Amino acid sequence: MSKRDYYDVLGVARGASAEEIKKAYRKLAIKYHPDKNPGDKKAEENFKEAAEAYDVLSNPEKKQRYDQFGHAGMGASGGAHGFSMDDIFSQFGDVFGDDGVFGSFFGGGGGRSRRSVGSNIRIKIKLTLPEMKSGVEKTVKYRRMVQAEGVKYATCKQCNGSGAVRRVQNTFLGQMATNSPCPVCSGMGKIIESKPKEANEQGLISQEIETSIRIPGGVAEGMQLSMNGKGNYGPCGGAAGDLIVLVEGIPHEELTREDNNVIYHLWLSFSQATLGDSVEVPTLDGKVRIKIDAGTQPGKMLRLKGKGFPDLNGYGTGDQLVVLNVYVPTKVNSEEKAMLEKLAESDNFKPSSKEKSFFDKLKDLF
Repeated sequence: MSKRDYYDVLGVARGASAEEIKKAYRKLAIKYHPDKNPGDKKAEENFKEAAEAYDVLSNPEKKQRYDQFGHAGMGASGGAHGFSMDDIFSQFGDVFGDDGVFGSFFGGGGGRSRRSVGSNIRIKIKLTLPEMKSGVEKTVKYRRMVQAEGVKYATCKQCNGSGAVRRVQNTFLGQMATNSPCPVCSGMGKIIESKPKEANEQGLISQEIETSIRIPGGVAEGMQLSMNGKGNYGPCGGAAGDLIVLVEGIPHEELTREDNNVIYHLWLSFSQATLGDSVEVPTLDGKVRIKIDAGTQPGKMLRLKGKGFPDLNGYGTGDQLVVLNVYVPTKVNSEEKAMLEKLAESDNFKPSSKEKSFFDKLKDLF
């Protein structure tokens, strides 16, 4: 089943501001919140769908990729549908604040203890032009921080597990109360009681990960794909960040890419251009044979329909453009020179007045 457009999910226009996106998500999260819809699977799916849309559109980097490439630009893992409810609350709970109706959703009073989201990991992956065209599945290895086995937590005594402390100050306007993250547990609501020797102060250890990445056909060099939840884990059981995959291109020996088109320069001999020929040219799908018409002029371009790259958003496929160049020899022997001098006397080897006029106008442009 295809995903809905994220802007449609939140009900905002493509030019919506960050505040409008946040407000739209806040409204949907209230409507479909599990506490308001106990046991309602449809509401739960809508809640997760809204979180997925907000996860992308509230992040400038992800939003830019989505606006350019659509869902294909978000990688194989999709969005927040891979999160648990706690992950969604911990990552997006700040849009609700701590007062009113939202306070009851997130623990009431001092708010719900939060879980830190781990940092993103960035890796590079090199692809050939054929791989960029057809798409490919790559297996990569990298290291990330994960929670160590045997870590034990205790409720923070400073905030009693709420993750926040309430301060009341006397001002000339009267008493003002503010909630802020607990300085002892950094808003986690819990602290590490014991951990294995190899774990760091956050209870995390480095681990080698092997994962499969599905690269969609049509990707281009410089594009970034995001795999949610494949980055470093946060402390205290916090959600994992993302794995950001930067695409690098491996140069092709004969072909180059220009947007969704493929460019190939074919060199013809003087006799091939004059008499015509049938020649093989390379494409990303293998060699194909093309016809060269007699009297072909240098700079002429042939178009091989559909031999380029597919558009990531499904808007067709590019072409391969074959640019025809005529090789002019730099040295000739005496016999060849005599033959050329004889040919030069023929009117067929002289430009007509119409062709002269065309070339004169072309010369004036430069």
